[in-house]
Parts: sequence; C-alpha cells; structure tokens
Amino acid sequence: MRLFFYVPDMSSYLRLHFTGINAEQSEILIAELSEAGIEGFEEGINELKAYIPADSWNEAEVNEIAERIGVSFLKELIEETNWNQVWESNFQPVTVDEFVSIRAHFHEPIKGVKHEIIITPKMSFGTGHHATTFMIIQMMGSMQMEGRSLLDFGTGTGVLAILASKCGASPVIAIDNDDWSIANARENILQNNCASVILKKGDTARLNLVFDIILANINKNVILDNFASLAKQLDPVGVLVLSGLLTSDEPEILARAQEEGLTLNQRLTKDNWLALKLYRN
Repeated sequence: MRLFFYVPDMSSYLRLHFTGINAEQSEILIAELSEAGIEGFEEGINELKAYIPADSWNEAEVNEIAERIGVSFLKELIEETNWNQVWESNFQPVTVDEFVSIRAHFHEPIKGVKHEIIITPKMSFGTGHHATTFMIIQMMGSMQMEGRSLLDFGTGTGVLAILASKCGASPVIAIDNDDWSIANARENILQNNCASVILKKGDTARLNLVFDIILANINKNVILDNFASLAKQLDPVGVLVLSGLLTSDEPEILARAQEEGLTLNQRLTKDNWLALKLYRN
C-alpha cells in the first residue's frame, strides 16, 4: 500500500473510493487528480482512495477524469481528522537489501545498511515502497557513482537524487514539473545534507548537458516524449535507467531504445512493474 498526504491541519475531507482498477489506471488517476486539487492518496490492490477538502472539490472535473479513464468511484464525507497522524501511523521504513534504508524522522535509525535517507513524502512520489522506486534503488546498488554526473528526471521526493549524492555522484541534477514535488524534494535534500544536488523545475529532460548516469522513473508516455533528449544527453559510456513502466510497456520501450542506439543491460520486474538499464550500443 502507498499512502501519501499533504494536509497540514484537521479538516473535513471527501474520500473518493475507486475500486476494480488496474495499476496503470491507478497511476493515471494519481497524476490527473493531483492536478485537480486532490491532496492525499491511499493506494491498495485494485483500489485507490483519494482525499480532498470537502469545500473545495470540483465534482465535474473529477467526473470527467473518471469517465475518460473508464472508472467509477464512491464518495463519502470524512469528518475532522488529524491527517499527519494518519500518515505517520501508516508510513513504514523501507530497506533495500543492505544498500539503503528510507525512513521518516520519527522512526528509529535502521542498522546494518550502507546509506540512510530520511524523507517526508507529503504529496510527492518516491518513498521506496513502490516497486518502480525499489527496483531503481536495487540497480543503483551495483552501479559505480563516485564522481559521476547524474540526472534524475521526475525526481518526486528527491529520494533517488539524494541516494546518488550519498553514493558520491556529482553533480546531481534533479528535475520535476510539479510545485509540490519541488518543495518536498528541496526539504528532503536539505534534511539529508546533499549539497551536490541541484534542483530544477521543468517538464522536459532537455538540458543540453551530458551525464554519465540518467534516471527516469516517470511513466511510459513521458519517457517516450523525452527519449531523444535522454539519449542525446547520455555519455557514450553512460547508463540510462528507466522505470515507472508496466511489464506490458517493454516492447515499445526497447524498440525506441534501439532507434536511439541503446541496448538492454539489465531488466527487473516486481508486481507487474518494470525497470530497465540501458547502455549505448
């Protein structure tokens, strides 16, 4: 289950409950409902609960999104709730092998790991709980990052950029197009003392720079739209790591990679999600 909120006070909220949905529909809903003012999500197996202040939601807009995606929902009023307390009670630390642990400030330090990251996810994606983030972290565990330049495209909470910085990558440029994510990533970067991370707001990967390592944990459409820029900015001996992908996306992604002169080096799957590591041919 993923649960993330940015609701700083005790307020009355509406809960929109989507059931019978697949992973792809859930990801699209989260992306589009975030733009429609939804302030919190609770993601389960084949279901998604979305939360929004009762006095500020646009019913017509949400109905249009649901109809376009082909899903339906039930709504109910949730009386005044301390949402920060709800978030804290549900957010559990994540450990990826013996490589890294990801926890909130109120958790006890986790022993026996090489790196520790402290985050407050709020509305941003990237706590390590989701399969896509988990798999990229697994791939990073076997990569040489010391002294290498890195781009984290679609940084969310900033967790991958923070990890790269802790592994010695420099400079690290982290990009996201969402104001919540930029604010959250900045907070997390400062909290983890990662001075080598440069945070930028933008909706394109085009920076006219060259990177030794590029990470893109977004979704298939954004990756395909930016594939040419990602490939062009990759050093001839660099590595491109992609996720935010469903296993069904693999043929299309690999076909595009071949067009850009990239070949598959490593493939991981988890819970119907896919991560790919690509090298230059």
